[in-house]
Amino acid sequence: MGTLRTEPARTRPDLLAPPVAAALDRWPADAPVDAETVLVAPIDATLADTAAFCAAYGVGLDVSANCVVVAGKREGEVRYAACVVLATTRVDVNGVARRALDVRKASFATMADAVASTGMEYGGITPIGLPGEWPILVDSRVVAVPHVVIGSGVRHSKIVVPGPALGVLPNARVVEGLAKPVQ
Repeated sequence: MGTLRTEPARTRPDLLAPPVAAALDRWPADAPVDAETVLVAPIDATLADTAAFCAAYGVGLDVSANCVVVAGKREGEVRYAACVVLATTRVDVNGVARRALDVRKASFATMADAVASTGMEYGGITPIGLPGEWPILVDSRVVAVPHVVIGSGVRHSKIVVPGPALGVLPNARVVEGLAKPVQ
C-alpha cells in the first residue's frame, strides 16, 4: 500500500485508539478473517485527511475508505450508524443511510458527538471498535477491494485491512448503493 510501513496492529496498541485495540483483542478466533491480517502504519497526523494522506503516501483513493458517523432522530431518540465507503464515493446520507436508520432525516453527526460516542479522534474514526449497538453500513464497493486503508481511531496512523473483513464485523451489513461516485 503505497509507502506505508505496516505491521500487525495487535502488536502496536500505541498506534490505535483504545476501543480499536480492545476490539482487536476480542476478535473472535473463528471469525472469517483473522485479526492478524489487520495491519497498522504510523503516519504524519497532519496528513490524516484522506486527500492529503493519499497524495503523501502514494495510496490510491480507490483503496482508501472513510468511516463517517451518521445520526438521525426517531421518537426523541438519536440513532447512530457508521457508514464505510471508498474515498472515490460519498455516503447517500438522506437516501440509503436514512432508510437504514429508520429516521425521517439523517445528517453527519457533529464532531463532538462522533468523538464522544466512539472514543476515537475525529478524522480517524474506524468501524473496528465502535459501540456495539451501532449498525455498520459497508458499501458493497469496499468489500470488493482486496485491501483498504482506513482510520485507526487516531490521526497518527492508518489501518490496512482486507475489504471483505469490514463486511463481517459485528453489526456490519453490506449495502449496495450506500455511496455515490464523487462527481
